[in-house]
Amino acid sequence: MSQRVLIHGFHAVTARLRHHPESIQVIYMDESRRDRRAKDLAKAAEDKNVRVVLANGARVDEMARGKSQGVVAQANQIELAKDLDEVLDDLSEPALLMVLDGVTDPHNLGACLRSADAFGVHAVLAPKDHSAGLSAVVMKAASGAADSIPYLTVTNLARTLRDLKERGILIIGTDDEAPASLMDADFTSAAALVLGAEGAGMRRLTREHCDVLVSIPMFGQVESLNVSVSAGVCLYEARRQRTLAGKTTGKK
Repeated sequence: MSQRVLIHGFHAVTARLRHHPESIQVIYMDESRRDRRAKDLAKAAEDKNVRVVLANGARVDEMARGKSQGVVAQANQIELAKDLDEVLDDLSEPALLMVLDGVTDPHNLGACLRSADAFGVHAVLAPKDHSAGLSAVVMKAASGAADSIPYLTVTNLARTLRDLKERGILIIGTDDEAPASLMDADFTSAAALVLGAEGAGMRRLTREHCDVLVSIPMFGQVESLNVSVSAGVCLYEARRQRTLAGKTTGKK
């Protein structure tokens, strides 16, 4: 039986309704919301035969365990891919993966997933321990990307990186102290971008399994970027290289 999840926020609920309406049991909406956004969502739910229940705004926020924007959906957890093999065996371009090592903040994870979706990442990998799960907070921060990007957790990240290497996937790690620049990395072939948690960075064993370490050139006073900002910068460079090399298929 599928695991039940609560999704809150207009972007996240609208995305789930657009892509996987069959997974939604019911949408609870603040009865005081009479703006165009609420009306559009209610109409979209009606078109998809999804039930909308009007409720007290405080109750809706209570369901979301925080600010909900006045909308919460009760839904089944969807499975975009069972494992990495399923993702890799169905690609029409060189694999582009993102590996998050030690990212435990749900807002950072959500923002990373959003960047992953924007730049056509095929899957996001993370260790089962020391990482954020796909909570309602993550889904809200991801603004729908959690429903489009496979997020796969693995028991042993080092072993997974070794498996990726055996498949011919280049492991590119990010490190503030790395002498090589992000622009020197080759993303035109199959590649996995590895990012560590802000401050702590990648764990030692993860770092040792990277084929190359690169840093983002910094020209201001700050010495590092938030992991989700770093993800966006690195993935933009990856897509820029692939577009110039003609190795991109656009949106999946």
